[in-house]
Amino acid sequence: MRARTPTVFVVDDDGAVRSSLRLLLKSVGLAVATFDSAQTFLDSHSEQSAGCVLLDVRMPGMSGPVLQQQLTRCGSVLPVIFITGHGDVSMAVEAMQQGAFDFIEKPFHDQELLERVHRALEKDALVRGQLSEHQAIRERFDSLTPREREVLDQVTRGSSNKVMAYDLRISQRTIEIHRSRIMEKMEAPSLAHLVRMTLSVTAPAR
Repeated sequence: MRARTPTVFVVDDDGAVRSSLRLLLKSVGLAVATFDSAQTFLDSHSEQSAGCVLLDVRMPGMSGPVLQQQLTRCGSVLPVIFITGHGDVSMAVEAMQQGAFDFIEKPFHDQELLERVHRALEKDALVRGQLSEHQAIRERFDSLTPREREVLDQVTRGSSNKVMAYDLRISQRTIEIHRSRIMEKMEAPSLAHLVRMTLSVTAPAR
């Protein structure tokens, strides 16, 4: 699957603000998409969208914080930077407590906004890289046979081949073959790496 181009999604009901932000962001080579309401952005949003969101706090209809909540519910990992007026700072701080990446108060300096956008894009790339790696490990784990998973479970417990052979009622040679196949399928360079990968996809979520 081809990676999508990281895009700065500008969501603001003020046309002049949208235009100025588009020009500023494009001037440093960033891809930009603008929306005049939270709903129009939400209607076009895709889970595969990469980048960040520049989001006005107060807008007619759905407000910025409500849009942020909607994105959280649908599993979006896009970092959200709120654009606030002086009277909206407390709302922006509350939104950050709910998971927003940052907020910037009007009027802002262009360079300050660009620096925050670049940090948000770096965060998005990092999170997506981690999610992609986790998905790859999950797919490898799912490719294991039921018997291989039984052996792997014993491996993560630190059991010796002799103990595994006794518990599973198979020969130590068969255990060795299973372990070799597990290492190959999981693309594990070492036993420690294998254990870490396994725990990353089998440990209960907190």
